[in-house]
Amino acid sequence: MVMGVSLTPPALGRWFCHAIPLAVFTLLLLYTSVRLFHDRPLVFAAPRTQQAGLWELKPPSPSPVLTALLRFTSGVLTGCRPGMQSCNPEGPLPSQIGAELRPLVVPEKEEPPCLGPQGLLGRMMSPFLACMSPEGDVELSQYLAGWRELLRFLTPLGSVFAFATSEAFIKVTALEARVHGPEASHYTSLATMATWERQAGLLERPGTVPRDPAGSSGSRTLLLLHRALRWSQLCLHRVATGTLGGPDAGVQCGDAYSTALAAHHPWLVRQAARLAILALPSRGRLLQLACPGAREADARVALARAARVLEDVYNRTQGLLAGHGLLQLA
Repeated sequence: MVMGVSLTPPALGRWFCHAIPLAVFTLLLLYTSVRLFHDRPLVFAAPRTQQAGLWELKPPSPSPVLTALLRFTSGVLTGCRPGMQSCNPEGPLPSQIGAELRPLVVPEKEEPPCLGPQGLLGRMMSPFLACMSPEGDVELSQYLAGWRELLRFLTPLGSVFAFATSEAFIKVTALEARVHGPEASHYTSLATMATWERQAGLLERPGTVPRDPAGSSGSRTLLLLHRALRWSQLCLHRVATGTLGGPDAGVQCGDAYSTALAAHHPWLVRQAARLAILALPSRGRLLQLACPGAREADARVALARAARVLEDVYNRTQGLLAGHGLLQLA
């Protein structure tokens, strides 16, 4: 008797044949439902929290199915497969940011000692940088201090520089006598010197040469130093940037002389200068003297930086001399 109904043996056998598959299907359905509700719990409205007067939604925590799916996906993207030694599925996902978008960390490179405070080029660059005031003027005391260091740097480099530095030394000394003399208040900067000497009638007429060079105005003396600075800057720049196998330092400094000074010298002086240039040391020797102990590439960079500072000073001075009408004094 099943559920109050009397069944004959043949009917009982047929009933069991239909009941067993139904029972198995019912158990599979129950098992599937339990797993489904376990892996995908009902998601109710996300709780809201109040922070700083604003309601925010707290996202629900991801389900285990989503977590497993993410792990599988990361394995596919990174090439992780079971049994691979390089696979680390439990670790963080690799960065998807391209290398070009990541911050570039460049290790700082030490400057050669010649650019330091005690280095030959560093001692020259420091006062020249300091002479350029924020107001656009040129402070004469610092300018002359820079020239002193430039002469100290150029003198050992060869006869061509000695030929030029001897005249520059005389002019630096003469202008320092004004900067530190009884009229020092009028020689603090290029602009104050030019204004005062014009008002005091101390400026020479264009094209005239003073009988006593020591009695030249400060403005004329500065103009002559200014031209010599241009030649030094061009020469050092071309030595620093010249190509391998190209013209040697003597040829390049000769071209710099023709550009900056030759037009202002008489024929005899020009010939003497060209003969002196023939004795100029090679480029490698000049770089060693300028930056002792440094590699040639580092010495080139250091000398180019020094030449750039001289160029900045020259351009500042050129603009001031032109603005005050002093470029024709000599």
